[in-house]
Amino acid sequence: LPCSIQPVYGAQHPPLDPRLTKNFIKDRSKTNALPLKSKKASSFHEFARNTSDAWDIGDDEDEDFSSSSSSLQTLNSKVAKATAVQVLENHSKLRAKPERAQSTLSEVPTNCKVIKSSSEAQLSRASEEACVRTPLQKQQSLPLRPVIPLVARISDQNASGAPPMTVREKTRLEKFRQLLSSHNTDLDELRKCSWPGVPREVRPVTWRLLSGYLPANTERRKLTLQRKREEYFGFIQQYYDSRNEEHHQDTYRQIHIDIPRTNPLIPLFQQPLVQEIFERILFIWAIRHPASGYVQGINDLVTPFFVVFLSEYVEEDVENFDVTNLSQDVLRSIEADSFWCMSKLLDGIQDNYTFAQPGIQKKVKALEELVSRIDEQVHNHFRRYEVEYLQFAFRWMNNLLMRELPLRCTIRLWDTYQSEPEGFSHFHLYVCAAFLIKWRKEILDEEDFQGLLMLLQNLPTIHWGNEEIGLLLAEAYRLKYMFADAPNHYRR
Repeated sequence: LPCSIQPVYGAQHPPLDPRLTKNFIKDRSKTNALPLKSKKASSFHEFARNTSDAWDIGDDEDEDFSSSSSSLQTLNSKVAKATAVQVLENHSKLRAKPERAQSTLSEVPTNCKVIKSSSEAQLSRASEEACVRTPLQKQQSLPLRPVIPLVARISDQNASGAPPMTVREKTRLEKFRQLLSSHNTDLDELRKCSWPGVPREVRPVTWRLLSGYLPANTERRKLTLQRKREEYFGFIQQYYDSRNEEHHQDTYRQIHIDIPRTNPLIPLFQQPLVQEIFERILFIWAIRHPASGYVQGINDLVTPFFVVFLSEYVEEDVENFDVTNLSQDVLRSIEADSFWCMSKLLDGIQDNYTFAQPGIQKKVKALEELVSRIDEQVHNHFRRYEVEYLQFAFRWMNNLLMRELPLRCTIRLWDTYQSEPEGFSHFHLYVCAAFLIKWRKEILDEEDFQGLLMLLQNLPTIHWGNEEIGLLLAEAYRLKYMFADAPNHYRR
């Protein structure tokens, strides 16, 4: 069966709502106007169909593919840029809190694309060239980019860098090593130890075990890895050339467009060799899962695995590491392991990406019901200003909060997700609820629709590290303990 691509609302960037842009739109001709969204969409399909994700326009201008297949290309990059400028100007005029505006908004450069998150906004201000986007080209040289001043290495747990290991950390590391070297690793005990975070030194093998990719028996591991890696590259030989066939062109085209957008401010992911690896992983996964095919957002889910398995061979900061320094065998191992572990993750949440994305619809609705029980004041605040949960929480579910958190925080978060039963599906709901309530003061301070959406789509988490994620997970666990098995608490 040919695989398909489903249009995704909010999978890449915040939408442009007509209430934010009406002053700009009213003078436009009908052919260039943004489709207006009704106050309440009658269905999920109508909601997705009537919402223009104009922040993406212009990324694929140089592609040789027809643009008629996607409603996202109804506006050119100039319109999207000008609209974004108008949005930011309106926000500045409406808000009487200059300190908020300075912390959450940035000026739109005349020669760059719109900043898409608070993390990207703050990083781009630290580097004049960080917003230059290099299209995916097979023969291009390694892009010349400045060193991005990240707060810490993306593979580290702490926002303050890598301090000397404490006695407690040494004890934990030794405990992990004992578990991993035993003849049959006790997976329940490994999950228990991994819940509060996995030491960097043992994270690659721990993640392979927790994802179900590697067997608990140490004697079987080497042969299993060899067999699974050979199986993956067998898929490459069997299927990858079909990307040029007509019925796979839409899939390949969308993957080709999305890969350069994946962590665009981290040089590692802009290297041609890394982009080729991601392209193969995503295409093979898509054609082996025709029920969903490739959906925007799946590209993000490869990056934590790739970074963790790369760190097994790299001592220095991986975000600036040149992967051409690695041998072909090492790169093949990293690619195959990333593919299989991502596949294991997606097996548990594939209904998030099938037609109409029913998994995400259910999770967004569940989040709304949960927040109404946890914090009725916040819930009523959203209702008062007509903010729909779908407008901000769709991306939280579709991308597992990866667009809201620095990558180092995602890696730490996934330590726990892989330790928790149904971590990526069920427990993620409570993490999202805890994440939302974390900003209750800022939410309640905003007293208009525009300000609330600008806040929720640009939350200031750039300086978050291990401590903040630990507190978030603790609160999520508390909410799960209180509500998961208490349906009368969960629903009205």
